[in-house]
Amino acid sequence: MSTDYLHQHDLAVNDPSGNDRLVGDFQAYSNWRAQLTQTISQLSRWLNEQDLEDAQNGLRISQLLEKLREDKLNIAFVAEFSRGKSELINAIFFANYGKRILPSSAGRTTMCPTELLYDASRVPSIQLLPIETRAENVTTSEYRRYPEEWRTIELDINNSDAMLEAFRHVGLTRRAPVEEATRYGLYNSDDPDQLIAVDAAGTIEIPCWRHAVINFPHPLLKQGLVILDTPGLNAIGTEPELTLNLLPNAHAILFILAADTGVTRSDIDIWRTHIGKGSNRGRLAVLNKIDSMWDELKTPEQIEAEINHQIATTAELLGVPAQHVYPISAQKALVAKVNHDVDLLARSRLTILEEALSNELLPSKQDIVRDSTMTEIEDIVQGTRTILSARRDGVLEQLVELSKLHGKNQDVVGQMMDKVQADKRKFEQGLVRFQALRSIFSQQTNSLLTLLSIDALKGNIEVVRGQMEHSKFSFGEGGLRAIMDHFFKDVNGNISKSAEQVTEIQAMMAAMYKKFSEEHGLGSVTPPPFSTLKYHKEISRLEKAFREHFNTISTLLTTSKGQLSHKFFETVASRVLYVFEVANRDIENWLKAVMAPMETQVREHQLQLRRRLESIKRIHKATDTLDSRIEELEEMDRQLALQLADLDSRLRSIYAALNEDIFEAKAA
Repeated sequence: MSTDYLHQHDLAVNDPSGNDRLVGDFQAYSNWRAQLTQTISQLSRWLNEQDLEDAQNGLRISQLLEKLREDKLNIAFVAEFSRGKSELINAIFFANYGKRILPSSAGRTTMCPTELLYDASRVPSIQLLPIETRAENVTTSEYRRYPEEWRTIELDINNSDAMLEAFRHVGLTRRAPVEEATRYGLYNSDDPDQLIAVDAAGTIEIPCWRHAVINFPHPLLKQGLVILDTPGLNAIGTEPELTLNLLPNAHAILFILAADTGVTRSDIDIWRTHIGKGSNRGRLAVLNKIDSMWDELKTPEQIEAEINHQIATTAELLGVPAQHVYPISAQKALVAKVNHDVDLLARSRLTILEEALSNELLPSKQDIVRDSTMTEIEDIVQGTRTILSARRDGVLEQLVELSKLHGKNQDVVGQMMDKVQADKRKFEQGLVRFQALRSIFSQQTNSLLTLLSIDALKGNIEVVRGQMEHSKFSFGEGGLRAIMDHFFKDVNGNISKSAEQVTEIQAMMAAMYKKFSEEHGLGSVTPPPFSTLKYHKEISRLEKAFREHFNTISTLLTTSKGQLSHKFFETVASRVLYVFEVANRDIENWLKAVMAPMETQVREHQLQLRRRLESIKRIHKATDTLDSRIEELEEMDRQLALQLADLDSRLRSIYAALNEDIFEAKAA
């Protein structure tokens, strides 16, 4: 293969005349996100040029742009062994390379969870986490922080044969004594299939790796696509990272079954336990290998009837509508794409699946990004509009005051100056209350952050670890279940108390906003709401998953029960820590958003009072003419009106970018 095949593939992927709906829609989504990023960056530059971007808004815009740049779309491929997962990934994403990129053959080609992604900061490579790490109660997420624990194989992306050889490392296995496999949670003596797999020497085949991350410069991966290729039920059930993190957070899951084997008991177990619960949004059942039914001795109508029967049976067993089952032949689709065989591609039915994946994944992801971006931008723009409006109100107030001075003597000017000074003194008295409020706000903030303290949570996790070690793997009263019940109760309790503290802060700030508005004419502002519901929901999901874990390992050996429970606890603890880290970031941003409008209005009002007083002083001392000052203020008013109009225009540009219907436009 020539050294420029990656470049050729880039051209193929980005060719708008191509028939690959999924690739085209993904490109459209990526372009939409890039356009949105550019429009928000333009707003940021304008705010900076107009001296309107304070530190808080600057931080919020930076975080928003970073989220857009780092936006990922996660697609998980889940199946038991030999269902054709790797071949399907090849057919959808890698056909333009002209050969199989992922190894795909009979048997177990995917032995460990494998992520395909692209990180421009690292060289193209395969990172492999040794299976021996399963002996430690440390999550895969934690190991990501320590690259020295992984074996790294660099990829020569200009040599396809070398690259294929490197990819084969992912599927490597070795023979291990049963005791070692048990220690890793990979052997269960009560499973008859595993008993048969033990050889005369007392060893069983296990994967060499616990997890693989392939950093590969595929055009779609460059745009933020992340592909998760998972092994069968055994790995899903015993690797908590998959159960509690990777699968629940996937934007789409393709569950692959095989038409030649039908729906097996393990297929149903995977679907019901890990995929088919809750919303079926983005969950697609794929009936692969329909080419096994292409019997030349049967009529097309008979073949179609058999396929439809398989679809109906699959839908009934999985408990989904028949239209949610997609019959395909991944192998024939790959051959068709490589050979540009339009008829064979149509017969493989892959394009129907690709369209369904586009319809399920990308529009819903766009909606999520659109809603979160719109909320943030509207808040920033509203805050900026409030500042400009306050400035303009101050200018207009000065104009009214100065206009009244036409033809008046110095005594009247002096009286007006006394009035402004009285207003200034009254406002400064209000500032004393404001400083007292800030002190109370600071105390309440500290109380709130103490409830969500990461260090305190880590201490609690350490205590639970110790309790689990001394529980002797007991599952009854006082055992692991009771320990975990208490842990979840503590965590939820802290989140509930933090919600009460948030309500107190909201009430206090609302009262202060109202008081300042009534006494000093400051703009009416409602403190932004804040809800802890999403943290409760994620903790509840983790608690439910852990309870189901207790119910699904009852057939394992006592030692394995303890080992698996410890592994699940470490993953649960890691996810709870992540929830608290997110909560802390959200809370800190909310606290700034609560106080920032008040601080801005106070600062602007102080400035306007100072300007009013200075303006009247200048006129009183005859250091400035009344008419020239009025002209100056009228020009300031025009400039502020232009800024407000420009701000609204930029908001409309962002709305236009946000609301562009990229998929309908593309289809049209």
